[in-house]
Amino acid sequence: MNKAIVGTKSMVVSPHYLASAAGNTILERGGNAFDAAVAVSACLAVVYPHMTGLGGDSFWLTYNTKDQEVQAYNGSGRTGSKVNRDHYQGRDSIPFRGIESVITVPGMVDSWDAVLKKHGKLTLAEVLEPAIEYAQSGFPFSNDQHENTVKCADLLREDADTRAVFLPNNQVLKKDEKFVQENLANTLKTLALKGRDEFYKGELADLIVSSLQEKGGLLTKEDFADHKGNWSEPLSTTYRGYKMYQVPPNSQGFTGLMALNILENFDLASIPHGSYEYYHLLVESLKRSFQDRNQFLTDPDFHTIPIDKLISKSYAVEMAEGISFQAAKDISTQSVGSDTAHAAVVDEEGNAVSFIQSLYFEFGSGIVAGNTGVIMQNRGSFFSLDPTNVNCLEPRKRTFHTLMPAMAFKDGKPHVLYGTQGGEGQPQTQTVMITRMLDYGMNPQQAISDPRFVWGRTWGNPTQELKIESRVPVEVTDQLAKAGHVVNRVAEIDGIMGHANAILIDDQGFLHGGVDPRSDGAVVGR
Repeated sequence: MNKAIVGTKSMVVSPHYLASAAGNTILERGGNAFDAAVAVSACLAVVYPHMTGLGGDSFWLTYNTKDQEVQAYNGSGRTGSKVNRDHYQGRDSIPFRGIESVITVPGMVDSWDAVLKKHGKLTLAEVLEPAIEYAQSGFPFSNDQHENTVKCADLLREDADTRAVFLPNNQVLKKDEKFVQENLANTLKTLALKGRDEFYKGELADLIVSSLQEKGGLLTKEDFADHKGNWSEPLSTTYRGYKMYQVPPNSQGFTGLMALNILENFDLASIPHGSYEYYHLLVESLKRSFQDRNQFLTDPDFHTIPIDKLISKSYAVEMAEGISFQAAKDISTQSVGSDTAHAAVVDEEGNAVSFIQSLYFEFGSGIVAGNTGVIMQNRGSFFSLDPTNVNCLEPRKRTFHTLMPAMAFKDGKPHVLYGTQGGEGQPQTQTVMITRMLDYGMNPQQAISDPRFVWGRTWGNPTQELKIESRVPVEVTDQLAKAGHVVNRVAEIDGIMGHANAILIDDQGFLHGGVDPRSDGAVVGR
């Protein structure tokens, strides 16, 4: 479980083996890392439909050897022009599920077009071929999809279009039973033929919007037509001599940089890995970054976020000085969804992509748009209805977003591409993974497979619970509890920890890949 796959030319990692294989196929056909990444993204929308889909968002970090620049693409959608707090008058919060949670335009399809136009060699039609094949001909129903379908069966039955797709004959498919999505295959074929604008301005957009409106939805054709993602400069800091990159707000990526800045004030390598001090220090560093995230994160077009201060080394020193090795800090928590899919690709030329996509909760809103096969995200349900909250619901606004693909550079070149599923757990698992690789010398597979934790809630009841896998010795968790952590020893290998992936490029140029044993993922290296 701890041995990394090593490639000499290229590598693909994703949380589903068929998506990883599809990315490798595109590389073998002459595509580059960007072509392969879009193919992986589209395949995940088909073979991991409980985690991601065309009705969701995505964020991308790209490195092109031609310009030797790291760039970020924000593929998240804004609320509709008719979406406002008055619609939810008398309620404390936006419903997590159902049509009233479908209030943001999906951004992922736009991101495919943007990445291919800027960096790709192949056409959208070419890179969509594997996804179309999986949707049309079917694929084995995965363990993870089966577990989540059983868990969400009541939700999936509520909408007739959703039930028809995910509960054929009103039944949960058995593991490895063939799962076919004919409507989604037709939608992908239409995109392959007509391109990105068909999803936002064409007949497909009409079908999606009309279906949502028939169900009581607030999004309009104009909302779809106006959607546009954007390229930007990523955020960065340094850690132990490495340059660390994250996508900027409305992503929570800066929390990962803040945690590393805090940890840099401690000699982590001198602290035994897996000890009480190790877990306590990581949790306490992350909690401090969460406090600022919860206070400031939203759409930067609507509210100023003091990013320069938050990711400054001087601010990290202040926060580090407040950490006690004897006691846990008490901070407020908030609900952050858990369904996501991260993947990464490196090609023979050294081009690199780290990206992540999501529907927010498992199966998103639970609403499929008519006969398109597209399940819609519930990302907008994270908006606050409190007008004093920076992330309050307003028209044409992007919400606080959990998605945060990451990269670490060494001597100006990609060294580690990493990311994970898991909402609140994303910055936590990322920090665990990268410190294990950079401070403790672990390969990506060991860094991912070793016991992990997740503090706070992903979604559900508010809690400051520290869930920690029971492979961690009891004496360590007892000491954490004594320090004030609300410890919950979960399964030895528990899916609540999320599905992480990583590629590490060593000094010889070899690629070391790791995928999560908690997922259905695979490393494919050449």
